[in-house]
Amino acid sequence: MTARTRLRHRERHAAQRAGWLRAAVLGSNDGLVSTSSLVVGVAASGASGGAILTAGVAGLTAGALSMAVGEYVSVSAQADVERADRALEQAELAATPAAEFAELTGIYERRGLPRDLAEQVARAFTERDALAAHMRDELGHNEINQARPLQACAASAASFTVGALVPFVGLAAPAGWPRIVGVVGVTVLGLAVAGALAARTAGTALARPTLRVVLGGCAAMAVTALVGLLAGTASG
Repeated sequence: MTARTRLRHRERHAAQRAGWLRAAVLGSNDGLVSTSSLVVGVAASGASGGAILTAGVAGLTAGALSMAVGEYVSVSAQADVERADRALEQAELAATPAAEFAELTGIYERRGLPRDLAEQVARAFTERDALAAHMRDELGHNEINQARPLQACAASAASFTVGALVPFVGLAAPAGWPRIVGVVGVTVLGLAVAGALAARTAGTALARPTLRVVLGGCAAMAVTALVGLLAGTASG
């Protein structure tokens, strides 16, 4: 295969973007839904424009920080598991190399290779880098799905902030129900764009992911508006 042929055959799979894409989709969706729901709920209670704006800013700040910390902690836990698996596998290779070789051979046999070929493949990988072979083929660890806490933290916080800023555009509408309708309108548009971008980045069809995001956000805003309306009525 020539260098030109290899260049033409380069593939770009969506799995390579899975780590940061998951955090970014979750962050932007959460920023849109939580901030808009908070703003709509406070507005439905009859609060002043200043109180609505303050609630929105507080929600944006707290949400972005919460998403950043939450992603960092959860993905760091995954990284800890990966390190523990690596240490355990390294110890097993040192203590029982023959058993580990037989285990690797069995993995390739179950994938469809004849016994002799499976042993040849296992021997070749073992001689080259036994630990890497077991991490990849026994445990499923590789560079594509490796835990990256800082990447997930940054992607989640940044996307949450971007998503949370969208509902503030609707606050430019007149006070009362026009303001609520404005917030809902820009949020629905933002959710549709976020869903479509996520689907396009993931390489999937647009309709289903976009509809899923929009319907979920609308349900959250509806429930929060009802709660805010009831709270405002009760306190008034």
